[in-house]
Amino acid sequence: MMQLTLKTKPKRGTFGAVLAAMLAAGLHLAAGQAQAQAQAQEPLRIGVIAALTGPFANTGKPFEDGIKTYLQQYGDQVAGRKIEIIYRDDGGTNVDQSKRAAQELITRDKVSFLIGFSLTPSAMAVAPIATQAKMPMIVMNAVTNGITAKSPYMVRTSMTMHQMTGPFGTWSAKNKIGKVYTLVSDYSTGLDAEANFSKEFSAGGGKIVGSARVPLANPDYSPFIQRIKDEKPDALFFFAPGVEDGIGLLKAFSDKGLGKAGIKFLGVGDMTSETPTLEALGERTLGAVTVLNYAPTLDNEANKSFLKAYAAANPGRPPATFVTVAAYDTMGMIYETVRKLNGAVSGDKAMQVLAGMKRDSPRGPISIDPATRDIVQNMYIREVKKVNGKLVNEPIGVLRDVRPN
Repeated sequence: MMQLTLKTKPKRGTFGAVLAAMLAAGLHLAAGQAQAQAQAQEPLRIGVIAALTGPFANTGKPFEDGIKTYLQQYGDQVAGRKIEIIYRDDGGTNVDQSKRAAQELITRDKVSFLIGFSLTPSAMAVAPIATQAKMPMIVMNAVTNGITAKSPYMVRTSMTMHQMTGPFGTWSAKNKIGKVYTLVSDYSTGLDAEANFSKEFSAGGGKIVGSARVPLANPDYSPFIQRIKDEKPDALFFFAPGVEDGIGLLKAFSDKGLGKAGIKFLGVGDMTSETPTLEALGERTLGAVTVLNYAPTLDNEANKSFLKAYAAANPGRPPATFVTVAAYDTMGMIYETVRKLNGAVSGDKAMQVLAGMKRDSPRGPISIDPATRDIVQNMYIREVKKVNGKLVNEPIGVLRDVRPN
């Protein structure tokens, strides 16, 4: 930078002193403008850590779809910064790979945000790295309660297990379901789902008449289904971690005649996913009732706009899911943050903007609780119905502004 040197020191209060001060101020302003311009021209990089391959790619791939949809709709520039997306695959369960990806994205790629995190172990592994680097990290899928407490730089845009299953228990008790049998996968999240549902269902006057737990690996649902049929509950509450489990359970549920015996199916939303569950089982799924924070059939302007943009950005891909929407909303929050900071993003400033943020989402109104940095949102009770000849998850009830725990 050019420097101005005065050979004689002007006397205080003289015209020369005033002129020197003006020149110095002008040079300082010019330097500041040059620095701001240089920052504005530097791309803003976003690192995505997700399961892009392997058994949990059904979360990572929708992340890509949601991000692509937002960029298609709103462009790849915000506040003078070009947006660059950098993907890193951790398979969903390889926590060492999650940590290594986070460290490389922060130190080598100079990202301004870390997003993704298909499963809870990945988010937990990266939390201390984000804290040390003061790096905003946005969880777009992991559902374990309370994980945002692991780092002051963590925000969640997906949901918690309690947001789904606790209020679902309350709703069930209020809607003429007196007796429920619970069946869940035998691991921590399955046990949480069972406990949350059972607690709120019982508090609402319902009765749990039996419970069973199935192994995660290669479960055979047939013996459990017969036992449930013999108990003659009003409904079965089911939770498992994958859509394949939903297909297997619902097939056995239908084939063993539980629906014809007057037993309702209750579960979390991805047990009746549009693809592949409804496509694979067809009318066997009719009447199944699930709870989730999204349904493609939601009638609001944000969802209509999103679905149109999704179709244009992702030709040939399966229908959008709640995971796609979480990624889409995450990009919207990042863009809003960058705009409010005029492109000059730091970790602490970004967290100040993100905490308490409110947006209109395809899933309805959402906000980030400033105390926990977790998401507050609607939950939808959905029933599989045939509408215009097509099987859909039709909302039949809304649980508004449900807090994470």
